[in-house]
Amino acid sequence: MATSYDYAPLYRSSVGFDRVFNLLENAQRARSISDWPPYDIVKTGDDTYRISIAVAGFTQDELDITFQSNLLTVTGKKQEAAAEGYLHRGIAGRPFEHRFELADHVRVNGADLSSGLLSIDLVREIPEALKPRKISIESAPGLMSAPAQIEAHKAA
Repeated sequence: MATSYDYAPLYRSSVGFDRVFNLLENAQRARSISDWPPYDIVKTGDDTYRISIAVAGFTQDELDITFQSNLLTVTGKKQEAAAEGYLHRGIAGRPFEHRFELADHVRVNGADLSSGLLSIDLVREIPEALKPRKISIESAPGLMSAPAQIEAHKAA
């Protein structure tokens, strides 16, 4: 059962959130594509994440990871194997493609293939210019004497 949402009313009452709505629409479209092979997304720390994809039967040469402008794409394509007289073929080796929309300032830190799991480590690095900073409050010496002068004039 596929459900489609219309975000047009939200466009009328918001400014600058176009990218958020595009992400939601892209996520809906991506869900209609196959969820094979299965994957996990785990938050491993405050600013670190790991995507694990079950790629049993695939080698490093048959997998490709691409990161470009907040889009992480993982594709797998098996080499054509000769039909060796299979009586039952239950291990899927069909090609796949997974796309993950990443938030701003999230980058790929590395990837590892071990025991049939492709693990991709991600880290969010917020630039210093965008981090919150403490603003000190200073008092100007000229402004502090003004109330005292006003009170002196009232007393006279």
